Amino acid sequence: MNKEVFMKNYKYDIEERLIQFSVDVIIICGKIDGNFASQHLSKQLIRSATASVLNYCEAQSAESSRDFLHKMKICLKELRESLVNLKIQKGANLISDLQKLEQLLKENNELIAIFVSSIRTSQNKNK
Repeated sequence: MNKEVFMKNYKYDIEERLIQFSVDVIIICGKIDGNFASQHLSKQLIRSATASVLNYCEAQSAESSRDFLHKMKICLKELRESLVNLKIQKGANLISDLQKLEQLLKENNELIAIFVSSIRTSQNKNK
């Protein structure tokens, strides 16, 4: 597989993982009860999870390497926000499907690691 095909598939896979992460967050938040804390955190979690994939798509159309790096950092910020939100909800026992919650936490951590690595690579190329 040549580098161009690999990069195209890599970008697609990350986009698909981000989309699936967002979908899974939306589904699990739809099952949360209606108390104030649950509603507040669920709405914010949906915003941060979906923002990560939307900003990733914007990064793919960046106007410069600096613009790309900026948008990728926003994705990372949103993913970190999602992770903290999930941890808060876990600690407060707001999400009852613990198996799905653990899967989301694992995927969230993996996505963060991918973005940290990608940002570092991009920064090194720009030096």
